[in-house]
Amino acid sequence: MAVYAIGDIQGCFDELQSLLELIQFSPQHDHLWFAGDLVNRGPKSLETLRFIKALGDHAISVLGNHDLHLIAAAHGYPINADDHTLDAILNAPDRVELINWLRQQPLLHHDAALGYTMIHAGLPPQWNLKLARQCAQEVETLLRGDRIIDFIKHMYGNKPKLWSKNLSGWKRLRFTVNCLTRLRYCDDQGELKFKYKGPPGSQPEEFRPWFELPKRKSKKLNIIFGHWSTLGKRNDPGIFPLDTACLWGGELTALRIDTTPPQWFSLPCSGKKTPV
Repeated sequence: MAVYAIGDIQGCFDELQSLLELIQFSPQHDHLWFAGDLVNRGPKSLETLRFIKALGDHAISVLGNHDLHLIAAAHGYPINADDHTLDAILNAPDRVELINWLRQQPLLHHDAALGYTMIHAGLPPQWNLKLARQCAQEVETLLRGDRIIDFIKHMYGNKPKLWSKNLSGWKRLRFTVNCLTRLRYCDDQGELKFKYKGPPGSQPEEFRPWFELPKRKSKKLNIIFGHWSTLGKRNDPGIFPLDTACLWGGELTALRIDTTPPQWFSLPCSGKKTPV
């Protein structure tokens, strides 16, 4: 049995199939971890979602910001008028089944036996694994429950930007969502900085990638994440970024994590969108 973690697909279904052929994936024996953003912007979000759902217990995906956007759209939240890449899912006969499956996916996945933790974006420096799992589970409970529409109404927004143990209610939940699905840069105190999306070095010098903060309490974890298509390859201990810009003409990347050391596989992609 092999276990592979795969970066952001965003509806690039054909590239996913080519990558699975490259790694000789067996749906009967192997397992796939997906770092979120299964859908949106690419041409085949519906096919991607159906395929991963059909893998059953052989696949797990954490939720990314685009996945949450799909869940919100399915519950009446308005979509950008220029974005039609979710239409096929929203109009599909199995729409309810697909959205309900997506709502069951976690924001954080930890496997103690393999020694890896997977999220979509980042962790604030104050969070260790226990606190990160607790905060993630608080959001997951609402996503899976009867208060989903109330949650969606309060999910969007950039504040609060700094963790406090005294955060509660919607502010605490929104902070959790923003860290786990949107975070790239923050300052040394962990204040979230959403404006900057380019590669390290393009941001103001007082801000750092979340994983470079010296007092980060999750330093001992091996963290798999996506979301940051401009990040590039890294050699930081315990950091495994998997969004290698498939959508934008980069690569689609898989990391085999049941071997020591882990093994990287990458497939060049023609790109479905012009980088912005």
